This record gives sequence, C-alpha cells and structure tokens, in this order.
Amino acid sequence: MSKKSTLRNPGLAASGWKKIQWVADKMDILNQILAEQKSAQPLAGKKVAICLHLEAKTAYLAYVIKQLGAEVAIAGSNPLSTQDDVAAGLAAHGVEVHSWYGSTPAEYKEHLNKVLDLKPDLIIDDGGDMVETLHTSRRELLANIIGGAEETTTGIHRLEAMEADGTLSFPMMAVNDADCKSLFDNRYGTGQSVWDGIMRTTNLVVAGKTVVVAGYGWCGKGVAMRAKGLGARVIVTEIDPIKASEAWMDSFQVMPMEEAAQRGDIFVTVTGCKDVISTAALKVIKDGAILANAGHFDVEVSKPALNKLAVKVEEARNNIMKYEFSDGRKVYLLAEGRLVNLAAGDGHPAEIMDMTFALQLSSLLYLVEQTDLADKVYKVPTQLDRQVAEYKLKSLGLTIDQLSSEQEDYLKSWEN
Repeated sequence: MSKKSTLRNPGLAASGWKKIQWVADKMDILNQILAEQKSAQPLAGKKVAICLHLEAKTAYLAYVIKQLGAEVAIAGSNPLSTQDDVAAGLAAHGVEVHSWYGSTPAEYKEHLNKVLDLKPDLIIDDGGDMVETLHTSRRELLANIIGGAEETTTGIHRLEAMEADGTLSFPMMAVNDADCKSLFDNRYGTGQSVWDGIMRTTNLVVAGKTVVVAGYGWCGKGVAMRAKGLGARVIVTEIDPIKASEAWMDSFQVMPMEEAAQRGDIFVTVTGCKDVISTAALKVIKDGAILANAGHFDVEVSKPALNKLAVKVEEARNNIMKYEFSDGRKVYLLAEGRLVNLAAGDGHPAEIMDMTFALQLSSLLYLVEQTDLADKVYKVPTQLDRQVAEYKLKSLGLTIDQLSSEQEDYLKSWEN
C-alpha cells in the first residue's frame, strides 16, 4: 500500500484489484505496449501526475505507467466518478492515490494538490483542472514539467485559450482530437456508457420514448445512434447548422431546445456549454422528463433554474433527484447533473478506453523523446494514431491490404 495515499477505505483493496484485473485482460493495446517497452523502462526516473476519472480502466493505465518505470500519483477528475474500491486496489499495488467518491470541492482541490506534491515531470489531465492548478496556485512546479496530455474537448478548449493569451507554460498533447480517441471513445464509448448509466439508474425502458440529444459532435452522434438502436425516437438540438444538417441526414428530427422540451421523455446534454437546458426550457418541459448530462461539467442542465422553479425537491431513487414545479409537473435529474456515464455507471467499455489510454501513454513517451517542443497545444502525431489503430487490428486478429510499390509511386506522382 502506498503510504502517502488519501483513501476512504483501504480495506476495499481486494475487490478493487479484481476490477482492475478484469479490465486489464481486455486492454490488449496497453498490454502490447507494456510487453514491448517494459525491459527498456522508458519512463524510469520520471514522475507522472494524473487527473482522470478514477475507475478500473484509468487505474490500469496508471499501473502500466508505473510498470514502465515512472513514479505515479493520481487523483479523480470528478467528485462522483471515483470508485473507492478501485482507488484502494491501485494504492495497494504501489501507485499513490488521492481521491474518494463524493469529495467536497475543498477535498477535490486538496486531493489534486497532494498529487502535485509529487513534483511531476509529466501530467495527464481530464478537463484542465490540473493544468489550471499548476498555473495558478502551484506555479513553483512549472519549470519541472516536460509536458502533458489532455483527454477531453473541454480541457483542450481551456488549453487553447491559455495558448492564445500566452499563459500556457509547457507543451500539451491534444489526445481528444486524435482519430483513435474521438472516433471511438467519443462516439462508441460515450454512446454505450451514457445509456448504461441511465438504464441502470432508472430501470426504465428506452424503446418507445422520445430522446432529446443536445449537441451533435462525436459524443452526441454516439448517444443518438445508441438511443435509436434501443428503439427511441430521437430529436437533436444544435447551434451549428452543419451538425444540425448532418443530424437530419442521419434521420433524426432537429429543432430548438424549447420546442424539444415539450416532447422529450429523456434528455442528454453533451455540448460542453452551460444552461443548455435553461429556465425557458424548464418552464415548458414535459411532465416526467428525465434529465441527464454527459458533458464534462455539471452546468449543462441549469441546476440554479431547477431549484428556483421547484416548490419541492426530494430524492426519488438513488442518484435521482425529483423537482416538482408549482403546476404539478415533475422532472428528474440524474447524478446531480454530472457525467451520467461515470457518476451513475462504470464509464466507457474497457476495449474503447484501451485505445484512448494507449494514445495517452504514447503521448507521454513522445514527450520524453522530444526536447524542442514549444509551450503550445500539439496534435497527436499521425504515426502514433496509426500505431494505436494497428495495435487494435492486431488485437482483433485482423489484417488489411497494403499498397504495392507501384501503387505508392502512382500516388506520389499525383502529389507532385
């Protein structure tokens, strides 16, 4: 057990380690990288600080990084996504852990700072909280940092804003924007895990209901696709005319939120913006509507508006709050408006996170090898993206065609 760890219940270590072992057997890409790199110990002497949703897949990533020679400390990136048994299991196997389920804002900040006490060389962030902390209250650590990798759209937006105003102090890899992340994690991972969280929390049928998906990026596409597959009628709300046109071409209805609010049975917000379901929408929302968020922060469903409009608030079921309005309508908010797939479920499937975390690990190894990167946001190099895809095909036992030398020459002739 890591003696420095901050845990709620170290006695849960055995059950947590079983969860980690279960996903470890399903994360073949990470296992391939570990098998190829372990003897070389490419991260020997490096300290890695991680802020991610602390469940079994994340724990295995941290463990693999440790196996490659690094000293590792990790905190959860959301107060409701840490699984206490997984945290204990990981700490029992040598990774420093500072996190527990249901942390207060003060505890969350304290846990993050305890991780940064490691004085890291490299970081992995989810949403940008670690980067922000480093640039505000822990600036003495900035000179040590080689660089880091960011997992989410929200985090990359924050990083790009910092780069634009000249305050970003080290290079960061935009893992979220890599094809092997956005096309798989955001679409297939979010699509499945959101409905897993909603269904296990409500125990209600999806077929026959009207589902409103706010936002039609890769995550929204996945949520809408899975809702359709479960038998729902799907409405998409958007602010981008191109994405709205795409949703229409994909056979979904498209309309403004205030109109959709009157029709929807289940709402899923996945935009990264605030007040997506606002006072105006809540004033006309259908009685019995279920509200879930799959964006990074708990601001997409306006909780201040809910509390202002409600005359009665009570827990209807574990992880479900009922808000009753003066006209008798009731709406139900899942998981406090936080990430429903993690706060009310186990997150993305292991095989999907295997691809994302392979990109995270590959990005760290790339940063260690590079010595001349500027303090900016970088795309994951195409060769790393393709390498992860090749590992994935290998794990599936699949092979694909290769260009002949004549075909390569033909294509090059067009380039010239």
